[in-house]
Amino acid sequence: MSLSPPLPIIWLASLLSLAPAVWAQQNEPHVGYVYPAGGRRGSTFQIQVGGQFLDRVAGTYVSGGGVRAAVVKYDKPLTPGQINDLRQKIRELQGKGREALQEMADIRRQIFASLRRNANPVIAEIVTLEVTVAPEAEPGRRELRLRTPLGVSNPLVFCIGQLPEFSESPPGSNEAETRISLPAVVNGRIIPGGGDLTRLPPRPRQQFLPGDVDRFRFQAHRGQHLVAVVSARNLIPYLADAVPGWFQATLALCDADGKEVAYDDDYRFHPDPVLHYEIPKDGEYTLEIKDALHRGREDFVYRIEVGELPFITGIFPLGGRAGTRVEVQLEGWNLKHNKMTVDAAGKGPAILTVSAREGETATNSLLFAEDTLPECFESEPNDSEGQAQPVKIPVIVNGRIDRPGDRDVFSFTGRLGDEVVAEVYARRLDSPLDSMLRLTDAGGRELAFDDDHEDKGSGLVTHQADSLLAAALPAEGTYYLELGDIQHQGGNGYAYRLHISPPRPGFGLRVVPSSINVLVGSTVPITVYALRRDGFSGDITLALEHAPAGFVLSGGLVPAGQEKVQLTLTVPPLPLDAPVNLRLVGRSAIHGQEILRQAVPADDRMQAFAYHHLVPANELTVSVSGRGARLSAIISGVTVLKIPAGGSARIPVSMRAIRLLENVQFELSDAPEGISVRQVLPGARGAEIVVQCDAARVKPGLRGNLIFRISGERARSSENESQPANRRRIPLGVLPAIPFEIVGQ
Repeated sequence: MSLSPPLPIIWLASLLSLAPAVWAQQNEPHVGYVYPAGGRRGSTFQIQVGGQFLDRVAGTYVSGGGVRAAVVKYDKPLTPGQINDLRQKIRELQGKGREALQEMADIRRQIFASLRRNANPVIAEIVTLEVTVAPEAEPGRRELRLRTPLGVSNPLVFCIGQLPEFSESPPGSNEAETRISLPAVVNGRIIPGGGDLTRLPPRPRQQFLPGDVDRFRFQAHRGQHLVAVVSARNLIPYLADAVPGWFQATLALCDADGKEVAYDDDYRFHPDPVLHYEIPKDGEYTLEIKDALHRGREDFVYRIEVGELPFITGIFPLGGRAGTRVEVQLEGWNLKHNKMTVDAAGKGPAILTVSAREGETATNSLLFAEDTLPECFESEPNDSEGQAQPVKIPVIVNGRIDRPGDRDVFSFTGRLGDEVVAEVYARRLDSPLDSMLRLTDAGGRELAFDDDHEDKGSGLVTHQADSLLAAALPAEGTYYLELGDIQHQGGNGYAYRLHISPPRPGFGLRVVPSSINVLVGSTVPITVYALRRDGFSGDITLALEHAPAGFVLSGGLVPAGQEKVQLTLTVPPLPLDAPVNLRLVGRSAIHGQEILRQAVPADDRMQAFAYHHLVPANELTVSVSGRGARLSAIISGVTVLKIPAGGSARIPVSMRAIRLLENVQFELSDAPEGISVRQVLPGARGAEIVVQCDAARVKPGLRGNLIFRISGERARSSENESQPANRRRIPLGVLPAIPFEIVGQ
């Protein structure tokens, strides 16, 4: 709904100072790839960051410390006007002899390359950075963000390594292979046209073109256990406009005669390949990497760790009891030790990242779960109800489906009405097990069955293969719980943690997005997802913890029974020199005990045009920028807006009037169906928004937040000025979230 003259208009000191900045909010900086996606500690090197809206980078932020970066160059494709000028120059050069032919060819390649980059604008701009990694920087995965005058970008993975680093031969070079020495980290990209974009025909609408094959030659010796580990999807989890939704790398090893001696296109359920091969004789070998679908694109970035490297293929058990030290068995390649001790010193439940040290080198990282329940180990034989392993619940059973077709059966006693929850943690802990669970009574009657249960907190798992079932027991007696692999696979690596207990109500939280860009003093919507478990349906109160002065959260409640809420964050009235990291927490009382959970920052990412995933990030980063006028509105006298079902309620909004805007509109953002703005009335100091509720679509008891987006049109300088038919609307900002509740008439 809108306000039009002669009603008060709205609250800007200067329209011209606000409008460009507000529109810039729609063009937040985005990074699509980093190449190379990491570097060796104690070194200085250059990287390219491809993305959109990256002009005038003012800062580079890498989580974890020990990394500095400076901008070397910014490059973007030619504009249509520049391309037309170059085409005109080609026409002028025609007929001017042989000396003009080379210049014409160079201009054509420049045009073709620019058209190709413009075909995918989200990675068309390139920022070149010089990166310095301190010798003492902690190795591992970090997150890299760029900051421009428009705000801070989304995060991308950036790796700090310990091995010597190599990069593929640059595009257009005459080298068919890149020579490296082991051990090494190899950096490259699978890009179109054999690596030289300037030689492609102008096909600007085509997202993918046939990709090149990258080859790396090295010397190896008999008896070496070569390990090559690819990071590709691991670096950029999801590409919205690609099928299957990521770069699908394949890896081959060829001997000196060009014969393929080893190949891998994935590792268990991970799409990134891992290759292990024992070298049979001294000589030269070549690694070949390409896309399985023969595609190529600038964001098909990879890193390959290759050499006689320690690599853990599995651990057992997959977890332990919080507050204890757990001895873990290791399986893998090039390992000097088959055990390590994990300190599960937390309070649990939690999933930790662990690795082992092999001399100067760390192994790959694996996941390790800690929990507070009693633990035991599966004991064979337990393949049938007659051999069932008795357990006393609550308990976590650490076991393996250790051969194809194996099944593990556990028995427990229960009483009439007892509620039992059984849940498998395997795929979420990097086990290849595709579990199934079946609960039966003493007579063999099936009470519950589950194959795959979706865990929305596991945003990087595309096949949700862990099982969960819940049941109320129909009588006192003995019950049997069967666990197996639905695909009838098995082996030492098929480990699991089976939780059997009464319901343990609880929740986790995700806050989206992980990068927030706001103008000084403004308000921005954010979304919090509640990951409820075991029947928990209560209110969750949200709050900022230890936030700098001036940050205000409005609408901080996930109402009972709801899985997400949109709320707002209002920032200080002055710009900040650097982005800040905020901590958002949620609290709820469960069985008389207050439960506190930190909201994990995340981004809503699309895979393959359709599927959405909440991809976790390390930090919730907020950039506050801009200057001059800002939206200034106060919602007075409303704590929780009570809206009668089938009726309406009024929201008084105090605003500073100006003469530069008219036809101001208040629009609800993501409101429940059946709640709408009926009209906007003039008020003594601003306006009153009248909200109505359709009783046929909204029932009493519904709670949530109302968030209003406000826009206006430039006012005419005089009554005689003609009014364009379609005037551009200027977004002005967002009101702080208004909690509401639907009540009876």
